[in-house]
Amino acid sequence: MSVSGMKKQLHKASQLLNERLMGAEGTKLDDDFLQMEKRVAVIQILLVELLSKTTEFLQPNPAYRAKLSMLNTMSRIRGQGKLLGYPQTEGTLGECMAHYGQELGHTSEFGGALANAGEALQEVAQARDALDVNVKRTFIDPLQDLHNTEMKEIRYQLKKVNGRRLDFDYKRRRKGKVPVEDVRQALDKFMSSKELAERSMFILLQNDVDQLSHVASLVNTLLDFHRNAHRILLGLHSNLQARLTAASNKPERRFRPRKIQVRSEHNGSIGFYHQPSITPTGEQFTVLPSRPGSPISCYADSKLVLDQPCCRAVYSFHSDHTGELNFNEGDLILLTRLVDANWYEGTLGGKSGLFPVNYVDVVVPLPLL
Repeated sequence: MSVSGMKKQLHKASQLLNERLMGAEGTKLDDDFLQMEKRVAVIQILLVELLSKTTEFLQPNPAYRAKLSMLNTMSRIRGQGKLLGYPQTEGTLGECMAHYGQELGHTSEFGGALANAGEALQEVAQARDALDVNVKRTFIDPLQDLHNTEMKEIRYQLKKVNGRRLDFDYKRRRKGKVPVEDVRQALDKFMSSKELAERSMFILLQNDVDQLSHVASLVNTLLDFHRNAHRILLGLHSNLQARLTAASNKPERRFRPRKIQVRSEHNGSIGFYHQPSITPTGEQFTVLPSRPGSPISCYADSKLVLDQPCCRAVYSFHSDHTGELNFNEGDLILLTRLVDANWYEGTLGGKSGLFPVNYVDVVVPLPLL
């Protein structure tokens, strides 16, 4: 810094101390300028907090945010273009469900349901990844650019206005010791800086269209995500309802112990036993492969018998009134229509009739009209 520049800084500091400690009165800026300056200060604060809160909304876990920031910085330093993504909670849960759905196998309705739910949640996670990218592109980046360019320039201009005001007030206070020309030049510089800062603040505060468009883009992006998530989960819901119907209509199976063929090491004879054992004399039996055609039923071979509106009887219902449907607890009844808040119409075993709503649990609901 030159000697003249250092002297100017000392003069400004002297004027500021006089105003703060001695009560000296500086040049007052007009109310419009002060009002704009106050609103710009609010925008400055809200940009910082809004950017921070939006990032937290998209990526709630601060530990993961810090880790991803470090890894992505290292990738840029190494010249690697691929950036790591945030581990979405839907994707983590989906991976867990899909894994155990595969472990249970396709013959298990529960396993199939877990696999379907896992795939759907992973699709929701992909939609959330797209949400992160779109919000960053249409909302975070424009606001960050506003903070780093226009707001930075306005802050610089306001700082310059304050500095030139202090310089002008110092020279005006020392009138007689400072040449009149220097006072006039200081005033001209102060007014020029004030006008430039005022114009920049005015443009920022009047440019509501750009700021509104950023908020609208954020809402549109969120709406697109929730539409996609709704579509994915609606498909999953339909799939699970169909599986629930299928599971409810599988024939009831009773456990029957399987006979297994064993060979005695004592005399080599072959026999059938319900379970491996040791004879009272201590003879050991070796279990051989089970016989084909075992009487136990196979879960995978059970057939679906229904996929339409239906209900399961919770209690038995027997009535002597004509037009009412009799059934026993556990019967599966096809639903025809909802007569009113207390009665359904349905079919069982080729017979149709009315029955109370509170005697059954609906498995597949009637379609909405």
